[in-house]
Amino acid sequence: MLKGMHTSAASAPSAATDTAPAAPGRKGRLPLLDVLRGVAILGTLGTNIWIFTDAHGEAGPLVGTAATDGTAFGAVFELLANGKFLSMLTVLFGVGLAIQFRSFEKRGHRWPGRYHWRALFLFAEGTIHFTLLFAWDVLMGYAVTAVVTAWLLNRSRRARHAVMWTALGVHLAIMGLVTAAMAAGPNNAAEHDPEIAALYASGSWWEQVQFRIDNLLVFRIEAIVTFPLLVFLFLLGVRLFRAGAFGADEAGRRLRVRLAAWGLGIGLPLNLAAMLGPDSLFFLERYAAAPVVMLGYIGLVGIAVDRVTERARRGPLTASLESLGRTALSGYILQNLLASALCYGWGLGLAAKFGESAWLAPVLWLGISAVMLVGSRLWMRRFSTGPVELIQKTVLR
Repeated sequence: MLKGMHTSAASAPSAATDTAPAAPGRKGRLPLLDVLRGVAILGTLGTNIWIFTDAHGEAGPLVGTAATDGTAFGAVFELLANGKFLSMLTVLFGVGLAIQFRSFEKRGHRWPGRYHWRALFLFAEGTIHFTLLFAWDVLMGYAVTAVVTAWLLNRSRRARHAVMWTALGVHLAIMGLVTAAMAAGPNNAAEHDPEIAALYASGSWWEQVQFRIDNLLVFRIEAIVTFPLLVFLFLLGVRLFRAGAFGADEAGRRLRVRLAAWGLGIGLPLNLAAMLGPDSLFFLERYAAAPVVMLGYIGLVGIAVDRVTERARRGPLTASLESLGRTALSGYILQNLLASALCYGWGLGLAAKFGESAWLAPVLWLGISAVMLVGSRLWMRRFSTGPVELIQKTVLR
């Protein structure tokens, strides 16, 4: 039950240099990682935009209304986006951690050194983001997971693998139990709650802040329940990086082809089967099938970047995605700020005015994505990092 209402019913951290065994891009970076970060930010918006356009706003997932609109376009959107890019963002956080670990090793510094301060700062950023802007923030969960994973990087490879696969097993067991409970329980249709709808349609920004604080534990339930998955995906990111999956050499290309083939070949049929099945399979779709598809996406994006690299000329889309990836944390916060201002009553209130229209969510996604792509590219022409990243570096320094 949501407190305060009478109702029945989430960067990848970009290191200074993405050093890897393979040939890096300019200034020692791996361009593929930046492009993947940019893709993950846009894809995460593609999932969250349905929350912003829902009549119940951030409470929509809790009362069962924040989903695609049921049209064919909405179904395609769900198939392509739901859970995939959040998993990708999580893997890329693990990659960023592995990069920082390698940087510490090369400089002869003791790990984790001051990394815990970075994680603490990320947790503070997430807390502010959650309180002031978006109830489904992922940064707080990432910060806690980063501390656990950072500690594991000092352990043996065997120990890391044991934790990694144990975490996956625990996660799948939890999802299985949740799915069984949903299948056995009553199938009650979500009811429209006028008070929550009014909060997001005409309530003030401060009232929404109070609503998030009053329902802190409820809104944090996803990060708590999926913590084993976060640990698994962080360690998977470390493993992929060390295996050379993001390198520009032939071994990296072969690995990306395999990721695309296996991830899409197995993941998409599983995801489609879960979508077409009963509603009780929702958690398996989002938290079990989606991460498999995500691996296919990493491989597919990698193949596309490889072809661009072969032509030795980046197009405007690739360059913009790379810029957005280098400002991923800023982009993540900006997209939620823009979506809130456009959809909620303290801003333009588009969700209340046009929420029943099938075109609202896709148009907002395209518009906000375009703003972030163009804005990040213009920003990176003058600065070396994003604005939030710059604040983080300045404070930690």
